[in-house]
Amino acid sequence: MRESFRREWRALYGAVRAALVARTGEHLPLRAKPRAWGRAIPLTLAAVSLTGVFQLVQNQDWGYQPVQDIGAVRAADPLWLALVRTPLSLFVPALDLPVWGALAQILVVFGIAEICLGRGRTLAVAYLATLAGTLYARVGIALGPDGPLGLPASDAQVVDTGPSAAVVGLAVYVCWANRAWFTGGLVVLAMVVEVLVKNNLAGKEHLAAIAAVALGCAVLTWRQRGSGGPSSERPCPTRSGDRSWKPPTTS
Repeated sequence: MRESFRREWRALYGAVRAALVARTGEHLPLRAKPRAWGRAIPLTLAAVSLTGVFQLVQNQDWGYQPVQDIGAVRAADPLWLALVRTPLSLFVPALDLPVWGALAQILVVFGIAEICLGRGRTLAVAYLATLAGTLYARVGIALGPDGPLGLPASDAQVVDTGPSAAVVGLAVYVCWANRAWFTGGLVVLAMVVEVLVKNNLAGKEHLAAIAAVALGCAVLTWRQRGSGGPSSERPCPTRSGDRSWKPPTTS
């Protein structure tokens, strides 16, 4: 199993590096110029900056309520209001968690996803995962606390913000796109253990995000098989229509 993980991570690193070089035309070490990274992952850097701004503003006496008004989602809110706030809620860090954790998640996972998938698909998957968690909260509260998928009524007042559902969804999607089955399974297992150890709204929303992204992957696989194409995406596509790039070997 250790060797399987090692092969997957080595292949993913090689695929990300190849896609990064193809997109920017140059190798980008960790100490690369900020301008070069800006060309490679502009969405990720913008997301990190926006999250940092929201954190600074919501910790000010004058800023807490405005941030709540535009980005705080609760299951008790009207559905239309929750849907309007959901996109920005992704970038509002939870007040009870260290902000550096949210920033690190966005920088690493969003960065890899943006390089591999492009900005449009990264945003689509992130929003799908976040929306799945938002909608699940309402379903779980309707089911009640007695069932394994249910939630207590008190969770309707819990402020539901942060990038964690999007990060989990993107991690699963990138693993599927790169055929990193062991790594993807480890992500899913970690989220299941999280729910078993701490059975709360956030943990179950992570599982809802995984379910939504997994369903999307299954639909894409079915469509590709129906059209005679490959059964899954090629690892880290670089440019639309680029047929010359080949994924690195894992052997």
